[in-house]
Formats: sequence, C-alpha cells, structure tokens
Amino acid sequence: MAYSDQAGTPAPKRGGLVKLGALGLVLAAMTGGGGFHAVQAGWIDPAAFGDSAPAAPDAPAFVSLEPIVISLPSDVPAAKLRLSAKLEVDHDDIAHVEARMPRVVDALNDYLHAVDPAQLGEPAGLIRLRVQMLRRVQMVTEEARIRDFLVSEFILD
Repeated sequence: MAYSDQAGTPAPKRGGLVKLGALGLVLAAMTGGGGFHAVQAGWIDPAAFGDSAPAAPDAPAFVSLEPIVISLPSDVPAAKLRLSAKLEVDHDDIAHVEARMPRVVDALNDYLHAVDPAQLGEPAGLIRLRVQMLRRVQMVTEEARIRDFLVSEFILD
C-alpha cells in the first residue's frame, strides 16, 4: 500500500480514472473507425448530411463618394465643411448606384448647402445629418438599394 505522507495515511487510488479514460479512448477509436468504414463501403452518403456550417449572409459592398467640400456662411467660425462617405449596398447593386452617383452628389450638395450651420456643431448634429443624407440618397437611387450611409470624414475647417 502506498502512503502519501509520513503520518501513515493511504494515498487515494487513481486506477479507476485511468481505466475510464482508456475505455473512452477505445470507444472513440471504434466509433471513428466504424464511421469511416461505413462511408467507404457506401453504406452512408456524406452528401445527405449537407453543409454542416450555416450559410453566411452576403457581405455588403461599399461604394465611395467623392469628397464633398461646402463653403459655409462668413458668420460661422469654420469656413468649410469637408465630407467623405461610403454607401453600403448589395454586390448586385454596385453598378446601379455608381451609374446614379452624379445625382447622389448633387442631392447631398443641395442638402448640405441648406443646413443651418449651427446644427453642424451640435453633438447630435452629425447623427441627424447622416439620417437625412441617407434618406436623400435612397430617394435618388431607389430606397431598397442603399443599406446605410457611412461617414468617413466630417471636418469643419
């Protein structure tokens, strides 16, 4: 009998845990081998199980807008507004959106010239502007084609 310390107390037995692990290893090997043999023998068609991973949704595409520079009224501390943005679209709609890009830029120029410059400096101003610009771009390019309007650069200079 093995002793764990000098006081003479017996050490716990580990033989049962080792036997259980060995049994699990043998069963796993047998199951794997049996599955391999069943597929190789033609008893199981692997194509019947289909793809194990779920289909990923289509990744969006991004169409860049050319930078827009707007001159602000002289009573505003900043003299210019510089805006760069990207439009999130489906891959199938890239050509459709790019063909209408002159109308998109025109709509954004018109809107930004009409915005009250005091809104530009407000904390929530960019959020409101972004929503309004998205709406105008959707009207020009057909609403279903634009998923989102992403502002890359918004500089008051």
